[in-house]
Amino acid sequence: MKGARIVVLGIALAAGGTAAFLMRSDDTPPPAPAAPVVQLDTDEVLVASSDIGIGQAVSPQTLRWQTWPTAAAASANFIRKKERPNAVDQIAGAIARVPFAGGEPIREEKLIKGNGSGYLAAVLPAGMRAISTPISPETGAGGFILPNDRVDVVLIRAQKSASGDIYSSETILSNVRVLAIDQTVEEKNGQRVVVGKIATLALNARNSETLVLATRLGTLALALRSLADGKQADVDDADGVNLSNRASVNVVRFGRSTQDLK
Repeated sequence: MKGARIVVLGIALAAGGTAAFLMRSDDTPPPAPAAPVVQLDTDEVLVASSDIGIGQAVSPQTLRWQTWPTAAAASANFIRKKERPNAVDQIAGAIARVPFAGGEPIREEKLIKGNGSGYLAAVLPAGMRAISTPISPETGAGGFILPNDRVDVVLIRAQKSASGDIYSSETILSNVRVLAIDQTVEEKNGQRVVVGKIATLALNARNSETLVLATRLGTLALALRSLADGKQADVDDADGVNLSNRASVNVVRFGRSTQDLK
């Protein structure tokens, strides 16, 4: 009888311990509620759906609307759907003056309506001409000149004298924009060197005449200008000399510069 009481007392103690543990577990505080999600105001902005190369005609397949935060899409240069819902149809057919990366917002100042013309005719400013000149790796900065670079055009000519040939050189055009090398109007697939035989330059009418005359007077070389110089003098016209009215040229003989009259 005494042993039975001890067993009953042990069972009671075990049950009490279990109950106390369960009560302690029930006192665990509930997890904190999740923070409310902040809702941003958004707009739909017209972007390039894929890469668009320079000179490529824009089509509806290369454009799409993309959701942007309103604060980021506040630029007046962005095209927003709520303001111009028919922008895709309005822009289709325009030619890209500069390349667009996929997802980049479309800006109309980077496009031009070609009206059926080719790329060069479309992107040339009014009054400018695209004129070509032969080059070689030796006269074209070793092939490191790319479209949209700025160059100086140097005329080299040989003159006969009693003591032998005298070579003269002078820069006849400065800060000239390169439109294309052969048929390449942009670098492709990361290509950094374009070796060609023809460089197409952007010049006004007077400087075009200077370039044509210079090709008959001697050999032309292109001197690549620094990118910083191009940004400093961001103009579509170049500085040139009038070869027809030149009374003298700069002559380099035996490493010394002199003036030799025509």
